[in-house]
Amino acid sequence: MQTYDIAILGGGIAGLSLAYFLGASRSVVVLEREESLGYHSTGRSAAEFVLRYNSPEVCTLAAISRDFFDHPPQGFADVPLLVPRGGVMIANAEKLERFEAHFTVERTKADNLTRLSIEEALAMVPILDPTYVAGVYHDPEFWDIEVESLLQGYVKGARRAGVEIRQNAGVMSAHDDGRQWVLDTEGGTIAARIVVNATGGWADPTAELFGVAPIGIVPHRRTAILVDLPDGVDARTMPEINELDDEFYIKPDAGRLLVSPADETPCEPGDVQPEEIDVAWAAHHLETATTMDVRRIAKSWAGMRSFAPDRLPVIGPDVDNPRFFWLAGQGGYGILSSPALGALAASLLTGSASPESFARIGLAPAAFSPQRF
Repeated sequence: MQTYDIAILGGGIAGLSLAYFLGASRSVVVLEREESLGYHSTGRSAAEFVLRYNSPEVCTLAAISRDFFDHPPQGFADVPLLVPRGGVMIANAEKLERFEAHFTVERTKADNLTRLSIEEALAMVPILDPTYVAGVYHDPEFWDIEVESLLQGYVKGARRAGVEIRQNAGVMSAHDDGRQWVLDTEGGTIAARIVVNATGGWADPTAELFGVAPIGIVPHRRTAILVDLPDGVDARTMPEINELDDEFYIKPDAGRLLVSPADETPCEPGDVQPEEIDVAWAAHHLETATTMDVRRIAKSWAGMRSFAPDRLPVIGPDVDNPRFFWLAGQGGYGILSSPALGALAASLLTGSASPESFARIGLAPAAFSPQRF
């Protein structure tokens, strides 16, 4: 039976970023239940990097992560991890007063936002419907994340440091012998001094498997569709479109348009599939806000966004069993925040100082501790 210092459960962006930042400081194994790494939430992300519009804590995590995305270690990736996209925020006539107030507030945080006339908006985003859009501003600070390059950078770096990554290795049972966890997996039995719960939507069921009280992390379904753009419209130069109240967003993706109704429907963890009603809402929003008619949906899918009760990540040792470590509840922001949260989790597991960037920017790691529950 092989024994490790740390067993990371989950081969998505959370578990693999942690494995990367742990490096050779400990003997580490990553156990992924699926055949492929990043199969569930990571592989179904809209891949957006933005510094605003999320909770203050998530925005701060993005700010901490920015330097890694802009300047990854030598050899980490063959392409830039962030590709400039830009974004527009839109509102219809009914929401125009609130839109103006929102824009005024956002301008106090960033002076590079530009209020657009309808004519200027149509020049930038020719598919917008001028009978729907009453307010528009442009924010240049939206980027596409090269998710596969980021994920593979973590994988390659972790493996170079000696981390073992096992696929088709879900944990079937576990017990604590007083010194270490003994795990029966689909790939054999191993032992580990510390177990990290990075299982995303399965975080609470995983805790129960280990005899640890669940925290209340609930997966939520998020739907997206892909449709073709009209002839002559270049997806490469089009900004992302966001609706003021987050009723929907529209984002160029691989030469097509990704449209999401921004749904957050509680669901059971699993290989989630889109519901017809949510696909219909996505098409409806696209036809309402733009001049496009949805005659064919090239693809539809759904992914999981898992939230703790306060909608913040959960990172740190369990209150009752310090050898069970939580790295969960990242709420759809796991890719964006992976450099910050991976480094933070690694520091907590190794007993080293928290990343200097957290102190510099004024974010206390205790904000994410399971102790808050």
